[in-house]
Amino acid sequence: MKPIKVGLLGIGTVGSGTYTVLKRNQEEIMGRAGRGIEITMVADRNVERAREITNGECEVVSDGNLVIANPEIEIVVELIGGYTVAKDLVLKAIANGKHVVTANKALLAVHGNEIFRAAQEKGVMVAFEAAVAGGIPIIKALREGLTANRIQWIAGIINGTTNFILSEMRDKGLDFDTVLKEAQRLGYAESDPTFDIEGIDAAHKVTIMSAIAFGIPVQFDKAYVEGITKLEAIDIRYAEQLGYRIKLLGITKKMPNGIELRVHPTLIPAKRLIANVEGAMNAVLVNSDAVGASLYYGKGAGAEPTASAVIADLVDITRLAAADPEHRVPHLAFQPDAMMNTPILPMSEVTTSYYLRMQVIDQPGVLADITRILADLKISIDAFLQKEPQEGEVKVDIIVLTHRTQEKNIDAAIAKIEDLKTVMGPVTRIRLEELL
Repeated sequence: MKPIKVGLLGIGTVGSGTYTVLKRNQEEIMGRAGRGIEITMVADRNVERAREITNGECEVVSDGNLVIANPEIEIVVELIGGYTVAKDLVLKAIANGKHVVTANKALLAVHGNEIFRAAQEKGVMVAFEAAVAGGIPIIKALREGLTANRIQWIAGIINGTTNFILSEMRDKGLDFDTVLKEAQRLGYAESDPTFDIEGIDAAHKVTIMSAIAFGIPVQFDKAYVEGITKLEAIDIRYAEQLGYRIKLLGITKKMPNGIELRVHPTLIPAKRLIANVEGAMNAVLVNSDAVGASLYYGKGAGAEPTASAVIADLVDITRLAAADPEHRVPHLAFQPDAMMNTPILPMSEVTTSYYLRMQVIDQPGVLADITRILADLKISIDAFLQKEPQEGEVKVDIIVLTHRTQEKNIDAAIAKIEDLKTVMGPVTRIRLEELL
């Protein structure tokens, strides 16, 4: 059987990794796919660099539209990134009857509904394993491996940059700005790290996982997103003393009244496996009714780990290219007519536990005032830590861990606590998840 011909849009870090791994492991890939898979055309703005990478073994052009228009190309791999050019090329490829593989989580989180609908109408596949957690096969696990389960919740460390920063802050006791500069020097963080440190990248990924887990449309605009830029080293130290680690988590849960979809720094018990995921590694914890908790761990970025996921999608499409579209795995796991309109809960309706840190004047009655406010709002205290004031100081840190309560109750409590004359400055609030 003739090899299936692939057009590659973008041959940067992931694109070059894809080209290299596909060529290096061609024999194994052919044995698994049932036929050869060949990249025969590459589009990249840097034509000279693209020709160096491909060593003149395929056609190189500067315009992605030429790849889309080539009738011999059956699969288009989009590795450009972003929302605009990538979206146009993906939709054109679908309109031309070509299957698509993409690593573009931003594109799918924002425009996935439109893209999947177009692919469904045209009878082609859009595969996106590489869009979430790099080389970890989490999309396949959620969409196929756990298909017999009712997934209850997902919690993931799905951004390596922020996990590296938090690991360094904990290990070395450094502040956020210092570690960010080091991360940029080492190449873990971009020169403009906004998408990473503000939680946007993680929100793109958890939005996609939520849609697959719960059979809902992708709804990035309804996700709650909070990054790590305001996290202080002192809170990481206090969390350690209380038996917790702080991680930036992407969390989605199915609740009786809707679905939680959120990204924020989170205290996790230090004894949990996911709490011990360090450096730039990723991990996703999935809790489902039949299997229970399952953890998926590995490299979430990089040329070859991400290329591994891209090529896995190429193999899947090659196997299924001739299959009846109705017998393929649906893009978001559920059949299109079985998708649900379950609402995404506003953050005020989310229920979790909380870490609260406040600096107060060291005098009698302060703690009683704080506990009274919490009690009035039916917020139960789980643990309490009061630091001794330094010599000559009149201010002291109080840390409270609460039991589970709705966010709106904590919002009201914080407002009342900050109004106390004995409380100095704003209350620091970090959410807490036991992840049992």
